[in-house]
Amino acid sequence: MIRVTFFILVAAAFIFAAVWVVERPGFVILTWKGWQVSTEVSVLIFITILFLVIFGLLYRIWLGLKRTPAVIIQARQRRRRDRGYKALTQGMVAVAAGDATEARHQAQKANGLLGEPPLTKLLSAQAAQLNGDEESAKSYFNEMLKRPETSFLGLRGLLMQAQRNGKNTEALELAGRAHTLKPKTPWILSTLFDLQLKEGEWGQALKTLDQAIKNKTFDQAQGKKLRTAVFLACSLEAAKKKNFTEAFSYARKAQTERKNYLPAIVVLAGFMNKIGKTKAMEKLIEDTWGSTPHPLLARYYANVPKSKGALAIVQRMEHLRNKNLDHPESHIALAQSLIEAQIWGAARVLLEGLGLKEAPARVCRMMAKLEEGQNRDMEKAHYWWVRASDAAPEPTWVCEDCGAVRPTWTPLCSRCDAVGTFDWRTPEHTKPVSLAFNPEPEVIVPVLPRTK
Repeated sequence: MIRVTFFILVAAAFIFAAVWVVERPGFVILTWKGWQVSTEVSVLIFITILFLVIFGLLYRIWLGLKRTPAVIIQARQRRRRDRGYKALTQGMVAVAAGDATEARHQAQKANGLLGEPPLTKLLSAQAAQLNGDEESAKSYFNEMLKRPETSFLGLRGLLMQAQRNGKNTEALELAGRAHTLKPKTPWILSTLFDLQLKEGEWGQALKTLDQAIKNKTFDQAQGKKLRTAVFLACSLEAAKKKNFTEAFSYARKAQTERKNYLPAIVVLAGFMNKIGKTKAMEKLIEDTWGSTPHPLLARYYANVPKSKGALAIVQRMEHLRNKNLDHPESHIALAQSLIEAQIWGAARVLLEGLGLKEAPARVCRMMAKLEEGQNRDMEKAHYWWVRASDAAPEPTWVCEDCGAVRPTWTPLCSRCDAVGTFDWRTPEHTKPVSLAFNPEPEVIVPVLPRTK
């Protein structure tokens, strides 16, 4: 509409000008070197306009001829680039389809047509990987590192290659460099965190995890679960270095992160026992026993320094049993203390009250000790030892992701690399795991003499 209006206005202006000239006739006389030309004004105007039009046409023709070589070159380059991008696209499709030969062919074609290595190095590297030529792929990725616009892609390619080949140390270094370039990229944060866990760099993993949670790579619930596991890992790592104060501090943070998380409670109680925080340990165990009793907690509770003599331990275990009268673990813990105090009759009543028809291995072993100690009946004792070897599995630490079984809690599953997935429960299709008090099973935190 605007163009039509503009055209009408211009046409009207020309018509008005023509009418104005016609209504005002006159002559123009030009004299130049003895030549004299006389004509009407309207004719002069018409000739002038005609001259300008011819001049404009000639100028456009000359300008077109001048630009023709450049236009031809640009058209050829454009067609070449279109063909190059088409080859690049077809190469990517071939990579996705797993066609190594076609991917390599299209990569070479795209590289020749485009002449822009940053666009084709990645395709060339992926084609080399499909062909099983890891060295060539690595060479392409390293060349990409030399250009700022492709350095990140090069790092990613080298990182994935290192992970695929199981070179975790090299992968961790590459992930750190990639994180420096793009610190907020979610997959970098999660990859860096996983590699730090595999390499046992728990302190650095904690920093990466905090950044990932802040960046919303992990949601709050998942972040809380992972933070608890890493805190406990830091605690156990500090204990290996004999730094029990630091170990206790990390365990306290883990238990604060997840109040009722059994592994955190067991580890924290162990370190409280180690560094002499007896009252705090007793309160923690008593508060926990009502919801999640555990044999290690019973052991820590029984073996505090003020428990002088077997009878004192029995009294303490009776007090603990009253915190959760309905749970079998309460009766087993008390029965164990009664056996150690050689109060055979009361121990027998407790064990028989649990039901001996499908007794777990731990109860069978306790019955064997009871028959040996009370009646010196080695035949019955042997019967219970045999029953123990064939009894149902005992509760132990089981990975909730893959079902892997461990006698002690660990932050990282060695089978599926899951973090913080070990839960205390009875495993399926596995051999019984000893939880007897004597001999001692492997525990999360060694029960060592209290430091002064």
